[in-house]
Amino acid sequence: MPEHGHPRVLHVAAELYPWVKTGGLGDVTAALPPALVAVGVDARLVLPGFAGFLDGLSGLADIARLRTPFAAERVRLARASLPGSGGIAYLVDHPAFYDRPGLPYSAPDGHDWPDNHRRFGLFGWVAAALAGGADPQWRPDIVHAHDWHAGLAPAYLVADGAAVGTVFTVHNLAYQGLFPGAAFAELGLPPDAFAIDGVEFYGQVSFLKAGLVYADRLTTVSPTYASEIQTPAFGAGLDGLLRQRANVLSGILNGVDPQIWDPRHDPVLPQPYEVETIAAGKPAAKAALQRRLGLDEDAAAPLFGAVSRLTPQKGLDLLLAALPGLVAAGGQIALLGSGDADLEQGFADAAAAYPGRVGTVIGYDEALSHLIVGGADLLVMPSRFEPCGLTQLYALRYGTLPLVRRVGGLADTVVDATAANLADGSATGFAFDGDGPQPLLAAVQRAIDMFRQPPVWRRMTVQAMTRDFSWEAAARRYLDLYRALLAG
Repeated sequence: MPEHGHPRVLHVAAELYPWVKTGGLGDVTAALPPALVAVGVDARLVLPGFAGFLDGLSGLADIARLRTPFAAERVRLARASLPGSGGIAYLVDHPAFYDRPGLPYSAPDGHDWPDNHRRFGLFGWVAAALAGGADPQWRPDIVHAHDWHAGLAPAYLVADGAAVGTVFTVHNLAYQGLFPGAAFAELGLPPDAFAIDGVEFYGQVSFLKAGLVYADRLTTVSPTYASEIQTPAFGAGLDGLLRQRANVLSGILNGVDPQIWDPRHDPVLPQPYEVETIAAGKPAAKAALQRRLGLDEDAAAPLFGAVSRLTPQKGLDLLLAALPGLVAAGGQIALLGSGDADLEQGFADAAAAYPGRVGTVIGYDEALSHLIVGGADLLVMPSRFEPCGLTQLYALRYGTLPLVRRVGGLADTVVDATAANLADGSATGFAFDGDGPQPLLAAVQRAIDMFRQPPVWRRMTVQAMTRDFSWEAAARRYLDLYRALLAG
C-alpha cells in the first residue's frame, strides 16, 4: 500500500453530471469518486476542458503549462473544486480542441469531429502527465480510465515506463473510438504500439482496445456483462482479447446516487414516499404522470414507463411492435426518449393512434424522467445488451418494478417473478429471454396478471425498494481491487 496510507486514484473521464452528460458515464463519475473518498480513497478526476466544466466548476487555479505532441502551443492544466462535494478535478484547458458547440464528441450536425483522435489523445496524454508529476503537490498511485475517450492513458503510461497502476473500465463496449490507421502518426506513441497486441484493430486505431491491452486491471459495470463480452455475440470483435485477459477482468455493479434518486426527498413527486407510505405516494405520482402525458386517469390500468435512447440496442423497436398488444391487454405506456428518427416517428404515431393509452415525449426532460420512474407501475427495458443499466436501479428504489431482457446488468439486478422467487420473497420484477416482440409481450402479460394481485404486487414493491444498490457497496469493491493491484 502507499506510504501515505490511502491509495491516490486519478479518474480519467470525459463526462460528469450535471455539467457534461450523454449517458450513464456522467452519473457514474459524479457518484463514484465521492463514494471512494468515503471509504478511504484519495480520489480525483481529470476532465477535458469543455465549456460546461470551465463555466460550472469553481476556484480554477493554474497548475502547469504542458508542451504536448498534440498542440504547437502549451496546454493549460488547471485544478478546480467540484461544487457540492468539495472534490478536486483537473481540467485540460485547450480551447482549440474542447471549446466547440454540440455534444462532447460530435458537431451540431451529428457527425463526429474529424480530429477526435487528437482531442482525446491529448486528454489521455495529460492524464499520464499527471501520473508523472505534472501537479507537484499530488501524484496518483493508480490511474483509473473510463471508456474509449480515456483509453490511451494506459498506453502512454506503458510507453513512459511509469510506475503507476492502471484500471480501465468499459461502460459500453459498443463505443470503441475507432479512427483510420493514418491517425496513429499523430498520437505520439512508439511505432510498435500500432500492432495486433497494441492499438491496431483491423487496420484502424482503437482507443478502447488500447485500454484493454495496456491497463493492469479491467472492469465492466456488471458481472454478467463481464462474462458476455468474452463471447462473439457481445464482444464486438474484441472477445478473443477479453478471453486472453479474463484473469484481470471483473464486473462491479454501479450504484444509485441517493442525492438525486430517492422517493423520500424527490421534489418532482407530488407526494414523496417510502416503503411505509407508498400506498398514498405512488398513486399520486401515477395520476400526475397520466395528466402530464394526456393518459386516461385510470388507477386500475397498469402503467408502463420507458426512459431511454430510442435505439435498437435498447430494444425500443420491440417495444414499438409490442404496443398494440400491451394496449389490448389493458396497459398504458409513458415514454420519454430520443434517438433513431424512425423510432421517434413510430412512437409519435402510436400516441396519436392510442389516445389516452400511449403518451410520448420526444427529447429529454430530467424532471419528467423522475416523474415516470416514480409514477409508473412498471419500467420497460428490453435491451439487446445492457452493460449495467441505471434506470432499472432507479425504478427499484421507487417501487416501480422493472420488466427487462435477461442480459448484462439487467440480469444481475432484477429478480424474475418466477413461482420459486415469489415463494421465497426475492422477486423484484419480470425478465424475458429471446428477441422479437412476442417474448416481450408474454412478459407484459405476466406483469399485468401480477399487477391485478395487489398483495403479491405489494410484496414485490417492498422487496424492490429495500434492495441495496448503494455506491458504498460499489466503492468497497473498487477499493479491494485497488489494494490488490497495489499489493501486486
